[in-house]
Amino acid sequence: MILDDYQKRVDQLFDQVKTTQRENIIAAGKMIADTLQNGGNIYLSEICHSIQNDLIDRGGGPFWYRPFQYKLEVKSDARQRDRSDMDLDMEGLGAYILKASTIRPGDVLFVGSVSGRTKGVVDLAWEAKKMGIKVIAMSSMSYAQSVGPVHSSGKKLYEFVDLTLDNCAPAAEAMLEVEGIEANFAAASGLASSYILWSVTAVVLEEMMKRGKTPLLLKSANYPGGPEYNKTEVYPHYEKYGW
Repeated sequence: MILDDYQKRVDQLFDQVKTTQRENIIAAGKMIADTLQNGGNIYLSEICHSIQNDLIDRGGGPFWYRPFQYKLEVKSDARQRDRSDMDLDMEGLGAYILKASTIRPGDVLFVGSVSGRTKGVVDLAWEAKKMGIKVIAMSSMSYAQSVGPVHSSGKKLYEFVDLTLDNCAPAAEAMLEVEGIEANFAAASGLASSYILWSVTAVVLEEMMKRGKTPLLLKSANYPGGPEYNKTEVYPHYEKYGW
């Protein structure tokens, strides 16, 4: 059955992440713990099709991850215009976006591109590095190493960021061949990236506790008492300590 083949492939994907990314996951966790201890912030930009949302304001998770979001909006109502061809995947916006944000040198910025070459993501990471921001990238090394760069720097993410977490997705994303269908089935990056991010968070949690700085974790907003606990305990703790 396709179901069995899929589940077997997912098990293989997770095994590959566990055996190849342990050192990088620990390094990322320690980098975040150091940043939090020094009063810095941790920002999650778009990571492999919005996987960052799995960690922001989630029950069972910490409150130190902050979303890094932006959009380009131009108000000009004099005439109608088709804006369907507008694309934020371009160079030149990264520096402005960073300067307009609250991110500062010494903070950590997570970015993600499965191919490692998405122009807008590379531009944001490139400019962040120039500002003294620590950049952690989520990417697929097998994918990134099979394609060329498109950013004018001639670089892909893994070639200049502080740390790359390899989600081990195959080139072109999909991981399962299905007989009779030309394209492969089932994207790998989302599953693996979420698993990696929670693994990194486990390291941060342990590191902070070792340092005598035990973080508070959010409770589900839909569980009885959850919203009250978050409001009276977690949010004030974060405002006071930053972790």
